[in-house]
Amino acid sequence: MKFKLAGNGGPRSKEEVLSVVGARPNFVKLAPVYRSLAEHFRHVIVHTGQHYDYEMSKVFFHNLRLPDPDYDLGVGSGGHGRQTGEMISRLEEVLVREKPGIVLVYGDTNSTLAGALAAVKLHLPVAHAESGLRSFDMRMPEEVNRVVTDHVSEYLFAPSQAAVVNLRREHCSGRICLTGDVMDEVLKESIEVAERESRVLQRLGLTSSGFILATVHRAENTEDSARLSSIVRAMTTAGEKIVFPAHPRTTKALRDYGLYKKVASCSNIVMTKPLSYFDFIKLEKHAEKILTDSGGVQREAYLLGVPCITLRENTEWVETIRAGWNLLVGVDAKRIVLALRSFKPQGRRRQASWRVKPSEKMRAILQGHFS
Repeated sequence: MKFKLAGNGGPRSKEEVLSVVGARPNFVKLAPVYRSLAEHFRHVIVHTGQHYDYEMSKVFFHNLRLPDPDYDLGVGSGGHGRQTGEMISRLEEVLVREKPGIVLVYGDTNSTLAGALAAVKLHLPVAHAESGLRSFDMRMPEEVNRVVTDHVSEYLFAPSQAAVVNLRREHCSGRICLTGDVMDEVLKESIEVAERESRVLQRLGLTSSGFILATVHRAENTEDSARLSSIVRAMTTAGEKIVFPAHPRTTKALRDYGLYKKVASCSNIVMTKPLSYFDFIKLEKHAEKILTDSGGVQREAYLLGVPCITLRENTEWVETIRAGWNLLVGVDAKRIVLALRSFKPQGRRRQASWRVKPSEKMRAILQGHFS
């Protein structure tokens, strides 16, 4: 299959940065980095097509003021091995054509791993934004992606001191750089816009602190009928008003397992399609609590000061657990219901503070790479 080239056709430059993205978390992290690099580098954006629905892809480029990707590889969904392999194959063609000075990858998606492997096989340096996070559970595809990417990257942009410790413990050979968290940066930039422009509360008939926001999308939960059934049982019996933007993978799983009608017909659940970035972060800010299996949503909840209940046995964001603002409950229905009804944070949040924005630290490091 031929991939689509959006190609900007501009002049080639030695100081070219190429970013590989493909899913919501990648787009969010790219936004401040793209703006920071814009005046200093030719910055090529490659979208693998891992997320391709409008609500999961293009709307984020619009909300976050990102240009259309220079390349859209159109890989689409599929098993982890097939999807990652197809990405590597198509990325290799782009990298050979562009010959960038450095390849930037973000987070822990299959697109992250594919970008890192395609680049390192061509002897191109890799920089990994959000490096060093660990759940210490290699059964998770995201953990595999994180670990492998870190061990082949030349620059390791760590969001926290805990991430730095993890990288040193593993003896990663790349240059470890404590940059701070770009997710914090983009959230601070975007929440004021979301408060001003989003009408999602009115559209869904919600009041501030009058609902719980729920997201479920991890493969460990959506590809296991027993785990997903237990989550659904908790959500439908908790007696709490729950807003549930359903990921396409989750909607398919609910239908496949015969659970869709149970969720859609439950009077206390407001089920929606995936939401724009502004709508979603406004819901996060105004939720009483958040129920999720997403790493990024855990972090956003903490930054916004909203109690988070996590549908996993572990997390890469250990700081949120230590601070007492995030509770791991797995998928046990009774534990989920109890947490939804009674969980209250016990500790103080430590707000991130930086004199230099994380994206600007990354830019300075990349300028040093080219000098």
